[in-house]
This record gives sequence, C-alpha cells and structure tokens, in this order.
Amino acid sequence: MSKPYNVLFLCTGNSARSILAEALVTSTGDGRFQGYSAGSFPKGQIHPLALALLKEEDFDTSGMRSKPWDEFAKPGAPKMDFVFTVCDQAAGEVCPVWPGQPVTAHWGIPDPAAVEGSEIEKIKAFRDAFRMLSTRIRLFAALPLASLDRMALTRRAEEIGRVNDDAQ
Repeated sequence: MSKPYNVLFLCTGNSARSILAEALVTSTGDGRFQGYSAGSFPKGQIHPLALALLKEEDFDTSGMRSKPWDEFAKPGAPKMDFVFTVCDQAAGEVCPVWPGQPVTAHWGIPDPAAVEGSEIEKIKAFRDAFRMLSTRIRLFAALPLASLDRMALTRRAEEIGRVNDDAQ
C-alpha cells in the first residue's frame, strides 16, 4: 500500500467539527487516510462533548489538540492532499497557501458548540454533526482517488460538501 492521503479539516475554533472529522477520516478506509485538523482562531482546547462522543464511539483521542492552521503551512509540516473547511466562517477567511496545492472543498456543518439549550440538545447537536461528517467522509473514502484527475476530484469533493444529510 502507498502512503496514506493526508486530509486537513479546518474550522474557526478547532474544538468540535474539525476534531470530529480528523478522527473519522483517520479511522476510515483501512489506513488510506491520515486526518489532521486546525483552526483560524483555535480555542486551545477540544470541546468536552466532542471528546466524550469520540471516546463513546471508541476513537483514540490521545494526541488530539486544538491548534492553529498555520502549523500546516510551515516548512516541515505534512504535505496535505486534501483540505476541507467544515464551517462557513473558515470557508470565507483567507487561508494560508498550502504547499503542494491540495484539493480543497467546503463541507459546511452546523456548529454543535454554538448550540444553546439543555445538555440533551447540545449532545444531539454533536451527534448530528458527527453523523453528517461520517456520511461525507464515507462518500469521500469511496471515491476512486487514484484514478480521478485534480479537476474531477475537486468537483466530487465539492459535491460531497453539498450532500443533504437529512435525506440519508
């Protein structure tokens, strides 16, 4: 098997959605992917409900942390093959220039960390975000990545970002 594809998920706070996506993509595809996550304005800690959900779903959270996205634009950083924004705010921000010109797309997911209400409503929001990301990552992992050219990969990644998860 060749090296895994490096996939970076970007969000503003890097405390919830991008963290969930990092864990999901790394566990998907029999070692074909290595997930990373970062934020434009990282909160510096992972949201406790994101950690609880990942642990409940048996994901390894050791080594996960909230970090700035410029860590991945520096010399010596892993070269990204794909960069996906998972929040609308990060999609509109000026991102660093990614070495190697990875395929990019926007996969907007509602922010579960912004939900106000009861603990049950907050947990539901995290589960919904997890489900939406899982759906998109499964679709992404099913693509014949090695046989698609850059334009086709970009188009397919953008289409995945528009999947109506409520219809799943």
